[in-house]
Amino acid sequence: MHPSLSVIRKRSDFLAANRGLRNARPGFVLLTRPNDGQGRRYGITVTKKIGNAVVRNRMKRRFRELLWAALPGGGLPDHDHVLIGREGGVERDFARLAEELDAALARAAEGKGDRGRGPRHKRSRRA
Repeated sequence: MHPSLSVIRKRSDFLAANRGLRNARPGFVLLTRPNDGQGRRYGITVTKKIGNAVVRNRMKRRFRELLWAALPGGGLPDHDHVLIGREGGVERDFARLAEELDAALARAAEGKGDRGRGPRHKRSRRA
């Protein structure tokens, strides 16, 4: 691990990053948000919808290697970077994932993100 990187561990920091810029790619979604001078931090999230524990852990290991390689040079200073795993991300070519991460970081550096989803409306049970 690079000495200038630290890991996001608190749920509140993950939720705060969710209010930042969103850049979706076929294998992952990159969230970036300023963190008030706490340096470059990263977090990884992979839900149970992706697969069993073996698949999720494999995806997290791949994402961790991608972030360790990309963030020291291409990450935004004093920002949180969160990668959310998507379906099919574990089968994607590692070099292609690295290119997609570099492109997503470049878009985030320009202040550009994808259009956000609207709020989710919960339907009543009676409807």
